[in-house]
Amino acid sequence: MISLALAPRGRKLKIAAIEGGEGIRRRLFALGFHKNDLIEVNAQGILRGPFLVRNVTADTIIALGRGIVSRIMVEIVPDEE
Repeated sequence: MISLALAPRGRKLKIAAIEGGEGIRRRLFALGFHKNDLIEVNAQGILRGPFLVRNVTADTIIALGRGIVSRIMVEIVPDEE
């Protein structure tokens, strides 16, 4: 389990946990990010910019700041062959 901030770009990831308080959990839930959803990092901003994260399960793309991204713990989904 690693932080989304350290996850490889373009790989499918599964949300394993959301660390932090109730406010962060509610905010991510309202944005459509739930535990066990499949997501992938589309782009990372340079010089501490935001991350573009695609929720594969809900088919949405959203920009998240590094503070929130560092609290989303993910597992890398193995490639299907």
